[in-house]
Amino acid sequence: MSWLQVVVLAVVQGLTEFLPVSSSAHLAIVSEAFFGGDAGASFTAVVQIGTEIAVLIYFAGDIGRILTAWFGGLTDAGRRTPDYWLGWWVILGTIPIGIFGFTLQHLIRGDIRNLWIIATALIVFSFVIAAAEYFGKQTRDIRQFTWRDSLIIGSAQALALIPGVSRSGVTISAGLFLGQKREAAARFGFLLAIPAVLGSGLYELRHVFEPGASGMSATVPQIVVGTLIAFVVGYAAVAWFLRFLVRHSMYWFVGYRIALGALVLLLLATGVLAAQ
Repeated sequence: MSWLQVVVLAVVQGLTEFLPVSSSAHLAIVSEAFFGGDAGASFTAVVQIGTEIAVLIYFAGDIGRILTAWFGGLTDAGRRTPDYWLGWWVILGTIPIGIFGFTLQHLIRGDIRNLWIIATALIVFSFVIAAAEYFGKQTRDIRQFTWRDSLIIGSAQALALIPGVSRSGVTISAGLFLGQKREAAARFGFLLAIPAVLGSGLYELRHVFEPGASGMSATVPQIVVGTLIAFVVGYAAVAWFLRFLVRHSMYWFVGYRIALGALVLLLLATGVLAAQ
């Protein structure tokens, strides 16, 4: 990988990780369109660590409160507050993507990173997001979540293993279908992503430096710089997105996803872009 590619993809990762537009799709599209090859699932997973560190810092207060309540509630039933149960819901909701991510890792790192699949997923799941906005009642706060919410949203998160779906898009949509408020669904989705993304990034770290691995190889300095850039841009993006969701719907992103997906399909059909 060239340094220009590392910098560009790190900025793209930071900008798109928390928006319901699929960062993995954007990385694959930008890599193919401007650099003539896919950066690979391993590079994507590792650079995502930067954006998840941004989430850790942004939600440090919430995470500290949840951890304190969770550890306290393990030995003292009287301290089992909503934050204690929220800790369990994050753990429970992480299980589906852990199972699917591990068992389907070869597919995720290979055939599924096809631009025909990515463009189709961008368009199809746009209608899921639109339906969630239309039918969601948005009456439930994050402290009202249950184990059922956790399993459903966690299972939905596993769909984000398909580039083009969008982790935030599918988890927020699942929350809206369950009657959750938009910002509450987004906060839970971001908390749910922390163990999944950090685990995936650390696991894939061993692949990202392999010249023979799927996608391009990167050097240690490139990975470090890319992760730092993704962290800085990602922190600004998550702060903006949560403020945006308080006053605006996700319909704004639906049109963008459909337009991007249609453009990629057109470029693929005319031979301008290679599918993989």
